[in-house]
Amino acid sequence: MICVEAVSRLHFGLFTLGGATHWPGCDGVASVPARRFGGVGLMVQQPGLRIRMQPADEWSAEGPLADRALSYACRLADGLLGRTLPPQKIILEHCAAEHAGLGTGTQLALAVALAVMSSAGIPWTESFALTCASLLGRGTRSALGIYGFLQGGFLVEAGKADDEAISPLVFCNDFPADWRIVLIQLPATGLHGSAERQAFAQLQALPIPPAATDTLARLALLGMIPALLDRDLPAFGEALYDFNRRVGELFAPVQGGPYAHPAAAEVVAFLRSRGVHGVGQSSWGPTLFAVIEEARAEQLAEEIRRRLDVSVIVTDAANDGALLVQPEE
Repeated sequence: MICVEAVSRLHFGLFTLGGATHWPGCDGVASVPARRFGGVGLMVQQPGLRIRMQPADEWSAEGPLADRALSYACRLADGLLGRTLPPQKIILEHCAAEHAGLGTGTQLALAVALAVMSSAGIPWTESFALTCASLLGRGTRSALGIYGFLQGGFLVEAGKADDEAISPLVFCNDFPADWRIVLIQLPATGLHGSAERQAFAQLQALPIPPAATDTLARLALLGMIPALLDRDLPAFGEALYDFNRRVGELFAPVQGGPYAHPAAAEVVAFLRSRGVHGVGQSSWGPTLFAVIEEARAEQLAEEIRRRLDVSVIVTDAANDGALLVQPEE
C-alpha cells in the first residue's frame, strides 16, 4: 500500500494576464519578449489532502473527487509509462475543496502521479513530475502548485515563454515558522473550467499597460521577498496586500471588482481595520487569507467566526513538499 500526503496552495496573483507578446524597450518600441502569467504564492499545511493506493482487481477510486483521481491515474498508466500496470484502488481519505483557490486540482493530480509512479517502481524526480503535470493538463497558466507540491515554501515563478510548457521557478524560500495563515472560506465557488478560459480570453483582449506588470514585479522583488528574508511581517503584509489588490483590479472586468465575491471586500476591510497587514483573495476565491503573527492567530480566527458564518482555519505554511508516508495499520 502507498500513501501520499500533500498540502494546499495559496495563489497571491499573476504578474501578467498573458496578452502581450512583447514589452516596450527604452525607445518605446515593443521589442522585449514578454512572459505570460507568472506570479507569487505560498504552500500551507491545511486543508491539504491524503490518498492511499493499493492493489486491486480493477482500477477504481473512492472518496471525495474519486472520479477525477481515477481519471488522472488511468491517463498516466495509459499515456506515460508505455506498459501495463497492475490495477490499483485509490482511496481519498481527505481532500481540500476544489475550485476554492486552494490549488486542489494540481495537488490531487500530482499526488496520484506520485502514487502511481511509486507503485511502478519509477523514480520520482522534478523533471518527471513536470512531465506528469503537463500530461495531466496542469501548469497551463500557473506552475506554483507544481513546484509547491515538490518543495513547499513561498514561491515566485517567472511566467511562460511561448515555447515553454511550464513556467520556471525563480525564487523559493521557507516561510517563517512563527507566522500563521488564517484562511476564511466563503460559501461560494471560484471560477473554473470553460468559464475561467472565457474570462482569460476576455481579459487578454483588454489593453493592460506594461506599468501594471512593472508595479507587481516591484512589489514582489523589492517588497515581499526582502521583507520575508528580513522576517518583517508588517512590511511583507503591506506588499502582499498591495500586490493582491492590484492583481484583483486587473481582474475586475470579469469578477466585478478587486475581489470575486461581494462579501470578500467586507471581510478584507474588516481584517485591515484590525491591524492585519497581509490580507487578500487566493486565485478566484472564495478563500481569503490573512498572514499574522502566531500570538494573534487564534484570537483573530475566533473573532471572524463570531462575526461571520464562515469556515475559518488557522494553519502553518508548508515548507516541504508532498510526502510518501507509512499508512497506519
